[in-house]
Amino acid sequence: MSPGRSPTREEVAGRVTISSPRLGSTRLVAVDGPGGAGKSTFAASLAALCHGQVVHTDDFADGNNELPGWARLEEQLLEPIGQGRTGRYQRYDWDERSLAEWHDVAPGGVLILEGVSSARAAVRDRLSLAVWIDTPRAVRLARGLERDGAHTLPLWEQWMAAEDAHFAAEHTRDHVDLIIPGAPNLSADE
Repeated sequence: MSPGRSPTREEVAGRVTISSPRLGSTRLVAVDGPGGAGKSTFAASLAALCHGQVVHTDDFADGNNELPGWARLEEQLLEPIGQGRTGRYQRYDWDERSLAEWHDVAPGGVLILEGVSSARAAVRDRLSLAVWIDTPRAVRLARGLERDGAHTLPLWEQWMAAEDAHFAAEHTRDHVDLIIPGAPNLSADE
C-alpha cells in the first residue's frame, strides 16, 4: 500500500487474516464511525472476504435513541466468546421497539463488530483490528434521512450530538488501526 492511499478491502482482509486472535480464539474486528458513514456496507464486504460473521451494535440498542447497550453486548457476546463458549444474544428490533429473535455466535474465526462505539476503549485490548469509516457529516445525514425519512431529522440531530460526545470522550478515531473513506469521491471538506 502506498503512502496516502486508503487500503482496499482485500488489503484490509489480508491484515485481518494475519492478525492474532485477542478475544480467546477469535479475531475481533471493529468497524466504527458515525451513523450513515458506510460501516454496514464495509463490514459486509470485509466479512465476505474474511469468511467472518458480522454483529451490529444496533442489535444491542435500548430503544432510546442512545448508544447501544454495551453491558448486554459484553455479557451475551464478548465474555462467552472470550472464554471459548458460544455467544448468544437477542437482537433489538427497531421497528417493533422490542427484543426479537436470538442469535448464536460461535468462537473462533473472524467476528466483525460493526457500529457506532464498536471500537470503544472498553474493548480495544481485545481487538485484532479497528477500522474507522470516515465520511463527511452532510453525506452521513443525507444517507440517514434517505434511509429513515425526512421526518427523522430531529432524531438524527439528537443521535449525531450523542455520537459526537461519545467520540470526543473516547478519542476513538485516534485509536484505530485504519481509516477508510466512506464516501471516496468526496473530499473531507464536503
